Amino acid sequence: MTTLKVSDLPVLPIEVKTIDRAAESNGSVRPFSALPNSDELTILSYDQEFTQILGTNPTQSLLLSTTASTKNPFFHEACVFLPSQNELYITSNLLASTSSSAFPTILISRIKFTRAESSNDIKSLEWAKLRPPPGIDMPNGGVNYKDGILFCAQGSPAPGTGGLYYMPLNAPPKPIVTNWHARDFNSVNDVVVSKKDGGIWFTDPCYGYQQGFRRRPELPNQVYRYDIENGECRVVADGFERCNGICFAPGEGKVYISDTGVVWGDGGRDLQRPATIYSFDVSPSNALTNRTLFAYAAQGIPDGIKCDTHGNVYSGTGAGVEVWNPSGSLIGTIVVPGGLGCANFCFGNEGEMFICGEQRLWRVQLGEGTSVRGDLLGV
Repeated sequence: MTTLKVSDLPVLPIEVKTIDRAAESNGSVRPFSALPNSDELTILSYDQEFTQILGTNPTQSLLLSTTASTKNPFFHEACVFLPSQNELYITSNLLASTSSSAFPTILISRIKFTRAESSNDIKSLEWAKLRPPPGIDMPNGGVNYKDGILFCAQGSPAPGTGGLYYMPLNAPPKPIVTNWHARDFNSVNDVVVSKKDGGIWFTDPCYGYQQGFRRRPELPNQVYRYDIENGECRVVADGFERCNGICFAPGEGKVYISDTGVVWGDGGRDLQRPATIYSFDVSPSNALTNRTLFAYAAQGIPDGIKCDTHGNVYSGTGAGVEVWNPSGSLIGTIVVPGGLGCANFCFGNEGEMFICGEQRLWRVQLGEGTSVRGDLLGV
C-alpha cells in the first residue's frame, strides 16, 4: 500500500498542571478536558512521584493525524515498538467497508522512524497501511515476541478463525494457539509474554460478537495461559464482564488485568459495570490468586495497561493515559485532546512513549529511567 513520508516533526514542551487534591471539593478532582480542537497533550500531576517520572522537561511530538483528512481511527490498539528496526506497529479501530454488505475491516500501520543525530527525537517517519496477513483476522492487541510481534487475531464470522499468531520479520505468520479444546476463542484482545518461562498470557472477551464480525461466543470471558513447552492452554482467571488489558509487574510476581464491562461492543454503556484494574498474585505453578481491586479508571475504561521499571501502572483510558503507583494511588494523567481518549500506548527508547489517540499518534519524551520492563523487549 502507499507509504506516507513525514519530516520536520516539531518537538514541543508539554504543559504540566500540578493538582492539589486536598484543595478540591471533598478531596476529589474535577475532570479536566483538553480543547477538542487542540493537537497538544496536557499532563496532570497529582503527586511528587509523577513529577519524578516526568523529568524536568517532558516534550511531545504529534507524529500523525487524520483529523483533517479521512478522520479514520488508524491509531487504536497493539502499539508495539521494535527497537531493532526502529518501527512501530499499530492496529486500527473498526474501519467501515466500502461495500454495504461486507464486514468492517482493521488495518495495521507500520511506522518507521529516523532519529535525530544529536538526540532521541524523531526527525522523520514513513507510514504504511497494511492489510493483515492471512490468519491474522481482525487484529487487536500485540506484544514483542522473538524477532517480531505476537498478534491477537479476533477472528472472522467463519469458524476456526482467531487466536494468537506470531508475525516474524520477513516471513509469513505462524499460528501459536487458535482454539481451546476445539472451541473457538471469542475474540482474543490482549497478550503478554513471561520472560521467566516464555508462557503466553492473554484475554478473550466477546467484543467481536457484539461488534457484529464474530460468531456467537462458545466460551466465557476468560484469561488464558499458553505453555509453549507442553502445548497446554489453561484457563487462569474468570468472573470478568469484559477482560481486556493484561501486564506483569516487574519480577512477574503479580499480574494486572483490566475489566472494561462498562463498554459493550454494540456501543452501549452501563456505568454500574466495571471500569476496573484487578491485581493477582502469580504462584510458582502459574496459578492466579488473591484477586484484588487495584484501581478504577477516573474517566472511561482502562484498556491497554503496562508497568514501567518502577512498578507504576499505566492504562489508556477515556482521559488519555492514567498512571497509578504500585499501591494503586492515581499519581498523574497524560490528557489526550479530542474526547476519544487512548485505547493503547507503548514505551519506546529510554523515557519514550507512543500514545494512540484514534485519529492521532503522539510521541512523548519523559524523564530518563521511565520505560517498560526492558526484559520483555525481544522475548
